[in-house]
Amino acid sequence: MSSSVPLMTDLTEVEVPPAGTEEYFGEAFPLAQRYAEHLATTGIEWGLIGPRELDRLWSRHILNCAVVAEFVGDDDVVGDVGSGAGLPGIPIALMRPEATVVLIEPMERRVDWLTMVVDDLGLENVRIVRARVEDLVDEEMFTVVTARAVKAMATLVEWTHEVIGPEGRILALKGASVDSELVKAKKLLKRYRFGQPTVHLVDGGILETPSRVVEIAKK
Repeated sequence: MSSSVPLMTDLTEVEVPPAGTEEYFGEAFPLAQRYAEHLATTGIEWGLIGPRELDRLWSRHILNCAVVAEFVGDDDVVGDVGSGAGLPGIPIALMRPEATVVLIEPMERRVDWLTMVVDDLGLENVRIVRARVEDLVDEEMFTVVTARAVKAMATLVEWTHEVIGPEGRILALKGASVDSELVKAKKLLKRYRFGQPTVHLVDGGILETPSRVVEIAKK
């Protein structure tokens, strides 16, 4: 791990981790802090996150994604679709060091940033693949696929159904419009033999505004 993160931003502007964050991450908390520094500095410089997000970096981004790990087991192989700044893949990898997390991202600049961050954090359970997920058929198979702010549910199902193994699951972070998205995805879910979606509101005992995690399992 390198000794410093380039300070492109005044880190005093970054949201203080909410009470209970250190206990929630446990031994991984120092790495979570390090990741937050990357997001707040090179993440802004490289255009992966907006400077206006600094005052909600933990609650809106890192913790919002970390709670997805509550639905991930140590034996899971997680494909994080359109990983971007590593959300939710990197927080999941921090929370579940025994699980394998594959960050799937087609844009070279983002892949370069992810590579730099993953190497700096020393995350041996993380792989980075530069590709679109729909191009990974016959190359990758996941027990869990995650996504955040990546297209509508119908599109996500269409893109990922062939890389999700038997009884595998989609875990998607969604906003308030998720119910209408699920209605539009209903026929595709039936076609590709997915079960009934479950929408979980998860706060990890920390978040004032719970994360909305949509879980859909293959039959």
